[in-house]
Order: sequence, then structure tokens, then C-alpha cells
Amino acid sequence: MGSFNPFTVGHDSIVTRALPLFDRLVIGVVGDQVHKPDMPSAEERIKAIKDLYCDEPRIEVKPYYGLAVDFARAENAHFIVKGVRSVKDFEYEREQADINRQLSGIETILLYAEPQFSSISSTMVRELQHFGVDVSEYLPHKKH
Repeated sequence: MGSFNPFTVGHDSIVTRALPLFDRLVIGVVGDQVHKPDMPSAEERIKAIKDLYCDEPRIEVKPYYGLAVDFARAENAHFIVKGVRSVKDFEYEREQADINRQLSGIETILLYAEPQFSSISSTMVRELQHFGVDVSEYLPHKKH
């Protein structure tokens, strides 16, 4: 679950590695209630991710509004899968996981970023784009 602005190769790595663990994955995309400068609409972000996984019927991409655990509950999810790149990410996600478990009983599974993706973030990609850098190596491409 996230804003995925944009969806990076790091996100794709987490999805690809989590897929064998579950019957289905629902990628929750933060809806348009979050207003960040230059953020594409939820519809645009969802379409880009759906297009990436259009050949994988076990992956669904949906908007969510409000708390992630409420969305997970509505989807009858038993787990939330998150990626962590660093100790900083780990501490933040650990705290979120604790609260989410208290609120809903839903467990969070943390997957560590592959080393080659540990420095890639949506924020970094957006900043590079802002300065005209080709970011194609940081964005996933449809698998054939």
C-alpha cells in the first residue's frame, strides 16, 4: 500500500517476491485524498500498475481511502506486505505494523529490499525527473 508516485523497480521487486507467498496480492494505491505537488491522479497511478501486471490474474490494483488496515480488512486480507530499504524504513514500518496489529489483528510481513534497489525511492525518482534525468532504469517494464 502506498502512493506509488511513481511505482519503481523496488516496488516491483517486492510484488514479484511476495506473489509466490499468496493466492492473490492486492496493491492498494492511496486515493486522491492525498494532495502532493505534481502527483498524478489515483486513476493514472492505478492504470500504470495494472498495465504492468495485466498478464498476472493474481494481482489486483485498487484505490484506498483512510486507514490501510481498513482497506486490508475490506479486502479480507490476512497480511500486509511492505518493503524496507534501511534501518530508518524498518523502524517506521515496525511501528506501523504494531499499531495495525493492535487495530485489526492483521500481521505485516516485511521484505527487505534487494541490495541493488536499496537506494531507490519514489522521491528520488521524482527529483531526478525534475532535473531532466532519464529515470527509465528505475521504473519497471512489463514482463513478456
